[in-house]
Amino acid sequence: MVEENVSAKADEPRPYHHGALREALLSAAEDILEEKGVDGLTLRAAARAAGASHAAPKNHFGDLTGLLSELAALGYERFTDRLQTAADTGENTQRRLNAIGRAYVEFAIANPGLFQLMFRGERLDLERPALKQAMQSAQHLLTGAVASAHPPAGAPSDGGPGPTEAYTVRAWAMVHGFAMLLLDDRLSPLLPPGADRQDAMAMLDAMLRLD
Repeated sequence: MVEENVSAKADEPRPYHHGALREALLSAAEDILEEKGVDGLTLRAAARAAGASHAAPKNHFGDLTGLLSELAALGYERFTDRLQTAADTGENTQRRLNAIGRAYVEFAIANPGLFQLMFRGERLDLERPALKQAMQSAQHLLTGAVASAHPPAGAPSDGGPGPTEAYTVRAWAMVHGFAMLLLDDRLSPLLPPGADRQDAMAMLDAMLRLD
């Protein structure tokens, strides 16, 4: 009986403070996203979890794409803050870049649902101002860190991508690919039997040390 009462309370909508409904809806949506994935997140589910009316999410976000886009924007803001904190600990340009790469993967591990949503372009409105600005901020941080570690020697003679762009794509592809492989549990064959994610992070550190 006690367990049933506890379970019932856990399923009850969470109350929100007047004037903070938008934040409550985003918080509820993030909880659903992490628990059930993007396919389990609906406007009605977010409203119910936030203790709001069914019309509340539509009033604030327009539709599900709007809600997902604003949630992704929030993710990018946290992501950029996390990368900036890591960058500030770097002793030199290359260590700074490596710290950013590690923070990138750590963010993905800590927020798997949100991280994957942030890169689901088909589910997002990439022109939504909040999301567009948040994405640009993250991109500028990454590009700036790469440019500091690998300053351009001049424009390419053939008019193609310059070395900064190439280094940026290489660094991004490496850490993003590693994060996705880790989240999808595809690295197990390359790790010692029974290895945990700390072992995986040790592999990432080894990769970042490679020239």
